[in-house]
Amino acid sequence: MNKDTITFEEEIEKHGNLVYTNKGDSMMPLLRQGRDLMVITRKPEGRLKRYDVPLYKRDNGQYVLHRILKVREKDYVICGDNRWQREYGITDRHIIGVLSAVVRDGKKIPVTNYKYRIYVHVWCDFFYIRAALLWLRALPRRIKGKIKK
Repeated sequence: MNKDTITFEEEIEKHGNLVYTNKGDSMMPLLRQGRDLMVITRKPEGRLKRYDVPLYKRDNGQYVLHRILKVREKDYVICGDNRWQREYGITDRHIIGVLSAVVRDGKKIPVTNYKYRIYVHVWCDFFYIRAALLWLRALPRRIKGKIKK
């Protein structure tokens, strides 16, 4: 690693937050790849809550930003807004920071904004409908992949 390179953890520790653009489409439509900025702040004391969007580091070293769907006794059930498969086993030790705002087209939208909160409830409270639609949308690609094998 280049000695001038700073990790996400170091940036948050040093400045209290991280402003960064996302890679990938797992948080669409909230975050558009390469266009929107995410503002990540330090992890609060105690457990996170349902609908929080933590930045976490998987055991393999991969950084991920996904939404908490369920808080369990020892871990969280997490899923990207544009994904249908949930992830289990993410614990507090994995979490680096939490999304506090999105910057879209130059306008900062805090997670406390009422429009953001409506989006979150519509998007998450109907998870099974959204998951079914995403699964169906990906079906032709999966079938095509099986045919090629």
